[in-house]
Amino acid sequence: MKTWPWRVAVVASAALAIAAGDGWIASHWLFVFKPLTTLLIIAFAWPRGADLPGRRRWIRIGLVLSLAGDVALLWPVQGFLPGLLAFLLAHLAYIAAFTRGVRFAARPAAFAAYALVAGAILWALWPGIPEALRIPVLAYVACLATMAAQAAAVGRVAALGGALFVCSDALLATHKFAAPLPLSALWILATYWTAQGLIAASMRRADEVTDSVRT
Repeated sequence: MKTWPWRVAVVASAALAIAAGDGWIASHWLFVFKPLTTLLIIAFAWPRGADLPGRRRWIRIGLVLSLAGDVALLWPVQGFLPGLLAFLLAHLAYIAAFTRGVRFAARPAAFAAYALVAGAILWALWPGIPEALRIPVLAYVACLATMAAQAAAVGRVAALGGALFVCSDALLATHKFAAPLPLSALWILATYWTAQGLIAASMRRADEVTDSVRT
């Protein structure tokens, strides 16, 4: 199956969502192109991963939960907690995916590194986080760091996806709890969808599975 049409469609939709988010086009287009971009990544991921059906199932669940989070965060105030919960569950799904065929905490150094990163992010942003959100944010950051650390044991593509997810959420948290970022949609959404695309791409295509069996 050719994947380049999906990649082109994802990039085009993401570019329009970013343009709407940063005010280059009418903001209401964000309600169209933000969920559409994640839907296109789901479509790209759906036929992949036949060699590891357990991982495929959990990555699919994670992507669908991410879509729910994307929709919730279209309303940044009212939708923040529902969106946070949806993405927390998405990271739990990705952790489940990345433990299919790979032992949990197979790379302790990655867990130690991400624990330091998570601690630094929380230390920097903690004063600006409202008290009512501190426990949910703490739980979310712990799940995010665990997901990224476990992704590092799966392979380079998944590892880069996990790292970019941490980067995207660190930018989002900085924008929300510390100081507004210029071109925030560009940096946050570009790293976010690249991360999701890499997590999807970490699963092998059907033709790749067939070729490996033949050889």
